[in-house]
Amino acid sequence: MTNEERIAEKIRNQYEAREITEIDRLKELDKCVKRPVKVFSYVFGTVGSLVLGTGMCLAMRVIGDLMIPGIVIGLLGIGMVSVTKLLHDKYLDSRKKKYSEKIFEISDSILNK
Repeated sequence: MTNEERIAEKIRNQYEAREITEIDRLKELDKCVKRPVKVFSYVFGTVGSLVLGTGMCLAMRVIGDLMIPGIVIGLLGIGMVSVTKLLHDKYLDSRKKKYSEKIFEISDSILNK
């Protein structure tokens, strides 16, 4: 099989109608559990970092002469960044509890075949 034939076959396989299997459903359900948690963690951690940076700029008088409010804002950012992992774990646990019954049902049907 030549390289061109492999490429053509690979592209053709992408367009063929494919039956959705139990393992596909299980993978999709796993993504439904984890994706929102990752997005939340990235966004919350990034916002916390930006708040921390803003506080540092204010405290060091880079973008204003507001040292005390800058320290307070910086501490708020430190707090946000510090609790990101804790919030991630709690949110992931709650999503796992919500979807665990369906995941066990599908995985049991796969394992007992």
